[in-house]
This record gives sequence, structure tokens and C-alpha cells, in this order.
Amino acid sequence: MDKTYYENIIQKGYTRRQFLKYATYMTAFMGLKFSAVGQVVEALETKKRIPVIWEHFQECTGCSESFIRSDHPLVADIILDKISLDYTDTLMAASGHNAEAAKQKSMKENYGKYILIVEGAIPMKDNGIYCTIAGRTAIEILKESAAGAAAIITFGSCSAWGGVQAAHPNPTGAVPVDEIIKDKPIIKVPGCPPISEVMTGVVLHYATFGTIPKLDSDGRPKQFYGKRVHDSCYRRANFDAGLFAESFDSEEAKNGHCLYKLGCRGPISYNACGTMEWNNGVSFPIKSGYPCIGCSENDFWDNSPFYEQLENIPGAGIGTTADKIGKVVLGTAVAGTVVHALATNIAKRKELKEAESFGEKNKNNIK
Repeated sequence: MDKTYYENIIQKGYTRRQFLKYATYMTAFMGLKFSAVGQVVEALETKKRIPVIWEHFQECTGCSESFIRSDHPLVADIILDKISLDYTDTLMAASGHNAEAAKQKSMKENYGKYILIVEGAIPMKDNGIYCTIAGRTAIEILKESAAGAAAIITFGSCSAWGGVQAAHPNPTGAVPVDEIIKDKPIIKVPGCPPISEVMTGVVLHYATFGTIPKLDSDGRPKQFYGKRVHDSCYRRANFDAGLFAESFDSEEAKNGHCLYKLGCRGPISYNACGTMEWNNGVSFPIKSGYPCIGCSENDFWDNSPFYEQLENIPGAGIGTTADKIGKVVLGTAVAGTVVHALATNIAKRKELKEAESFGEKNKNNIK
């Protein structure tokens, strides 16, 4: 706990050069400008590792699985130790009373300084009996762990929005963290699961600067949730051209035609899937031929069947369906061509007149 981030990295056998590469890498992931690399390096060289308490409630552990699969070698090797992960009942070696004692010790020694990460929703119905750990309800454990936290990060759509547990009719009364904890800064990192580098970047942003990143109106970090999946999708050009796949096994789908008609929620979903992708940038659902289900959005589990086409195209500015967009795009293209032709002719005529005028004025000089 007394070591700085840099000391911990060097002790692990990494070189100064690798450390600087890591700092540059994480600066970019945190959405900061290149000029901020020096600030990140200084922070990592001088700051002590921040303690982290990680609680698990109603969830599938998919967020933990994603977190430990960060593709950057240095992150994958030391991130859990580098942030001083003092408690997580899924990943830590200790168990039972020893694990609980380690958590209580860390929370007491670092009161007001540690980060609380929560994975999973919290059931409220029947006094919370539908999620109990060692005889204690998730409600009780969450309140205790949050009391001394400097900030809370909710990993995954379960802790951020309630998750599939909260789907209608929500039999256990599952709720997200912010419906229970009201007096702490909460950073929502939704997704089912979130991208590992997004999770790592959010933790390191707080660990490095001691402040939460800029959030959108839903409490999500803007650097990762500031754009729609639709905006960075490689199939976007085909959407704009009105080229859509009609079925999953069609040649159009294989050739990259837009999956909007097959239920893609990219136009209403904010996430970094299209830019960061998964598994070392290999792919993401749409690239694999499956439409976005909007897993980073609230109530995505109840927002109509996944394969049902949206009635309108949000953000397209034309208020029409995908069936008509091709005609609209074509009409716009034709209109644009006509306007361009007229503008070109007018400009050309102007150039000719100026040339003629210039020639007349300079006849005498030429002679």
C-alpha cells in the first residue's frame, strides 16, 4: 500500500519505457489530449495506490470477466494489484472470515479514501431477502461499504440501471445503486458487460486525478459514452445510402449492409463499441453480424423485442422509416447534384468574365 503506481510497475519488472507507453496508452483511453501525458506520468510516479472495495450482488459476474480481460499486456498483468484491490469475493485468494476481515480492515484504515465498485443490482422486495451474503442482505452490505467510500463506480447495467433482474415484472424489486445511495458521487459504467478498457480507464482516471471524469446527463463518463454506437459504426455509410440487410444470413448482411431493419439499437445507444471494440480491437457485436441491443441504455431489456425495427430513425433529421430513407437519400443526392451543377456554372461564368476583363485591361501593356 505504501508504493506509488510507478514503483509497483517497476517492481513487476517493467522498464521505464514500458511505463511511459502505458501512461500514453491510458491517457488516450481516458479521453485526454496528448499534452496531458506528462500530468498522468507525474501522478502515477507520485501517488499511492488507491484502495478498491468491489461488491457483488444480483449479477452474472460478466463485468469481472470483462475487467480481467483488458488486452493491454501491462494492464492485464498488474491492474488488479496496481489499484490495490483489497476486496472482491470473486477474484481474491482469501475467503470466508478472512476475506471479510480484510475488507473491514481496509475500509477502516482508508475511510473516506477508497473507491467502491458495485457489480449487480440490489433487490428491495421483502426486505432484500433475495440476495444475501453470509446472512446479510445486499442492502445492508451496500450501505456499510458506501459509508466510507470517496466515490462509487457501478460496473455494468445491473448496478447502473437495475439490469435484467429489474425487467418487468421485476419480481425481486431490483434497483440500481443510486436509488439507495444518495450522498456519494456515482460514476455509471453500463454495458452487459462494459468494455474492459472503459472500466480500467474510469478507475485510473479517479486514481490518477482524484476526481470523477466528466459525466453525461445519465451519469456516464463522456469520453466513453459521448457518441452513439451508430455514429462510429463501420456500416453507417450503408445506412446513409439506404442499404439494409433483410435477414441475418443474407449476402447483404455479410457484405456490411446496415442491420437497422433487424432491430439494431445503435442509433439510440451511447457506447464506445464502434471505436474501441473488444478483444484487442478484434470485433464488436455489429461487426460480428449481430445488431446492437442497446445494453448500455436504461431499460434496454424492456425496450421492445431486440429484433423489432425502430419506427423512426433518431438523429437522422428526416423523421422517416428505414424503408423510405433510401429514396430520401437518393432525392437529396439528386438535388445536391443539381445545386452543385448550377453553382459550378455560375462560378465558371464569373471566372470567364473576370478573365475577359483582365485581358482587355492588359492589351496595351502586352503591346
